[in-house]
Amino acid sequence: MAGAIASRMSFSSLKRKQPKTFTVRIVTMDAEMEFNCEMKWKGKDLFDLVCRTLGLRETWFFGLQYTIKDTVAWLKMDKKVLDHDVSKEEPVTFHFLAKFYPENAEEELVQEITQHLFFLQVKKQILDEKIYCPPEASVLLASYAVQAKYGDYDPSVHKRGFLAQEELLPKRVINLYQMTPEMWEERITAWYAEHRGRARDEAEMEYLKIAQDLEMYGVNYFTIRNKKGTELLLGVDALGLHIYDPENKLTPKISFPWNEIRNISYSDKEFTIKPLDKKIDVFKFNSSKLRVNKLILQLCIGNHDLFMRRRKADSLEVQQMKAQAREEKARKQMERQRLAREKQMREEAERTRDELERRLLQMKEEATMANEALMRSEETADLLAEKAQITEEEAKLLAQKAAEAEQEMQRIKATAIRTEEEKRLMEQKVLEAEVLALKMAEESERRAKEADQLKQDLQEAREAERRAKQKLLEITTKPTYPPMNPLPAPLPPDMASFSLTGDSLSFDFKDTDMKRLSMEIEKEKVEYMEKSKHLQEQLNELKTEIEALRLKERETALDMLHNENSDRGGGGSKHNTIKKLTLQSAKSRVAFFEEL
Repeated sequence: MAGAIASRMSFSSLKRKQPKTFTVRIVTMDAEMEFNCEMKWKGKDLFDLVCRTLGLRETWFFGLQYTIKDTVAWLKMDKKVLDHDVSKEEPVTFHFLAKFYPENAEEELVQEITQHLFFLQVKKQILDEKIYCPPEASVLLASYAVQAKYGDYDPSVHKRGFLAQEELLPKRVINLYQMTPEMWEERITAWYAEHRGRARDEAEMEYLKIAQDLEMYGVNYFTIRNKKGTELLLGVDALGLHIYDPENKLTPKISFPWNEIRNISYSDKEFTIKPLDKKIDVFKFNSSKLRVNKLILQLCIGNHDLFMRRRKADSLEVQQMKAQAREEKARKQMERQRLAREKQMREEAERTRDELERRLLQMKEEATMANEALMRSEETADLLAEKAQITEEEAKLLAQKAAEAEQEMQRIKATAIRTEEEKRLMEQKVLEAEVLALKMAEESERRAKEADQLKQDLQEAREAERRAKQKLLEITTKPTYPPMNPLPAPLPPDMASFSLTGDSLSFDFKDTDMKRLSMEIEKEKVEYMEKSKHLQEQLNELKTEIEALRLKERETALDMLHNENSDRGGGGSKHNTIKKLTLQSAKSRVAFFEEL
């Protein structure tokens, strides 16, 4: 009995040790994952698990998003997962998304996975028209998206219609022009072909560098009212707080950068902003819901922290990540160079092979032509020999007839009759015989000359036959292929060395590698400036080209606002626009906000 009680106690203790769990589904931009979470887990426990699974170290940009009654909310790190106002029906779903955006993607996004997640999210926002993008810029961004997915353009593989099933342009852009899908594909492919040599991560970064200068990039909009009750839009992003007209999300009326803001707080639906300059009065606004104020505060705190962090020295972790990223980039660059050299050598070998095959075919054709010429020469020689023989026999025959005519003339003279009439007739016959003999002599001489000429032609034909035989002999004895060296060309001595031992791969950098990389970076800067100018020219050309196909009646309010900004010369960078808005003193901007 004591044993039975002990076994029940051990079973119940084992049962207590097993924690209760619930299922969570995490949706990223390109995958879904499910985890079993303990009931006591806080938001940070789940968030860290997701980041470890993805191999993500730049965690400060991201968060787990869910929706409460049509309002977006983010999982709090210090609060239990199930204490949030989420559906208790399993699996509990969260979306792993970028919560905060960098000011400069190229400088701040270090890991390739971070860049990829940002690329997918920004691309979706542009296609869903949550970020306004002009038509010509949409085509350029689409070409980088194609480069990231398909790699280098190959006309033999990427044939007409290969983008037919791809979603690359916002529907607003497609509807704005009288253009077929084939016409759009043609223009996207023209730019896609120019991106040759860019790896996936490079193409995605180029996409982000262009997208980050769009007016609505990284901005979270909220409906607010100032003291006068005027309805406005509050925009929160990496640069600061911006106030917009509800009908114009592109250009803010006033802006307050984070370095001018000392404190942010809210009480119920009222939000209070305290400027850094204590002489300036605080300014307040009201939002529609308390839940919205909580979200605004979260975004303000996070963006402000990142804004200040960017202006300080990098932490040790970030320094290590950047050093590793630089090394990885250098390694990839050298690997690409090695592959490019191998590809070039392979293409050169193929070109040499094609050239040799072409030359062999040409020599075969020349040999065939020489054979045919030889046969024609032999036939011509035979014909000339036969003709010469016939001509010679004819000349002999004519000479014989001329001799007979001479004899006949002598006989006629000897046997001439005495009568005058007979004598006259005889003289006439003699004269005719003499003329005939003269003609026969001339014909005989001409035939003799013709026989000599035919003999000379025969001799020339035999000489041509001898030359043709000599050329044929040269062609058949000439080597068809030069000796090929099957061994690959050795790498230059200053290149980085690779060694593979068992399951380990080692990579050694040399001083010359880093010097070369520095020179390449400088060269890339110069090339980038030239490409930027060329890019702007291309964008303007495309805009002009498709302008005639634009349907004005289908323009949206944002299209019209963008055109007005462009006409006023306001098409500069987003940072420059914000900078111009902060030229006035903070006090005057606060007063302007109150009077809106």
